Amino acid sequence: MPTRIASFFRNPFSFLFAKSSLEERLAAYVIREHDRGRELDEILEDRYLVNRTTPSQRQRLLDRPEVIRAIGDDAIESAKTSASES
Repeated sequence: MPTRIASFFRNPFSFLFAKSSLEERLAAYVIREHDRGRELDEILEDRYLVNRTTPSQRQRLLDRPEVIRAIGDDAIESAKTSASES
């Protein structure tokens, strides 16, 4: 019996819990580019993302906790900085 079939019978629902490595790489890309100072709208329109995803997949990237955390933390820090300058 091939290995793939054997692993399916050991855990037939493993695909439900597996994360897409492509999705993880794309999330890391969004975070990295945002850390470099780029705007989120600009990043989401990058050829790199557009060529590898559908619009719904790009939208789903924004639901990932690590992306929310990275983008949200920057927004909060920016708000604190502008409030302290006033």
